Amino acid sequence: MANQVEDDPIVVVAYDARWTERFERLALELRDALAEQALRIDHIGSTSVFGLAAKPNVDLQISVERLDAGSPYRAGLESIGYAFFPDDDPAHHFFRVPGTPRIAHLHVRQAGGAWERKHLLFRDYLRARPAERDAYGALELELEQRFRNDRRACTNAKSPMIAEMLHLAEAWAAEIGWAP
Repeated sequence: MANQVEDDPIVVVAYDARWTERFERLALELRDALAEQALRIDHIGSTSVFGLAAKPNVDLQISVERLDAGSPYRAGLESIGYAFFPDDDPAHHFFRVPGTPRIAHLHVRQAGGAWERKHLLFRDYLRARPAERDAYGALELELEQRFRNDRRACTNAKSPMIAEMLHLAEAWAAEIGWAP
């Protein structure tokens, strides 16, 4: 898969309260398509954090009992227009509606797994810590300029900050008794 996509640039915008409404609409549509296959549907990513500048596509995490290629959730997602995009990590299945503009990213993960927990923890930590939220937002804006047409490089460039914040988030979670 090519990293450079000229017709799908990275764009970061100011926080928009309508992202929560978009999540709620998408979650209802997904719940209808997946029924009991979706154990949880959570709003994750930058659009889920009040006040955080973000790429304006809503990230949804769908937690399922089993994460494998033959699971019935895949047919349910495809029936409403989402396409599977292979990932290097077998613990993460990624779906989105093909083409641009990107409206939503679906991250399917196993319920109770490390990936599910990590994304909920990161979201809740940024929601609780405005200084860290703002630092992360500043990095997103900087990376938008540096990697406008290279999503993989942008993701790789923010990985060190995310790792450091997750380390701090784990201590925060232990201190306050946080759980998903």
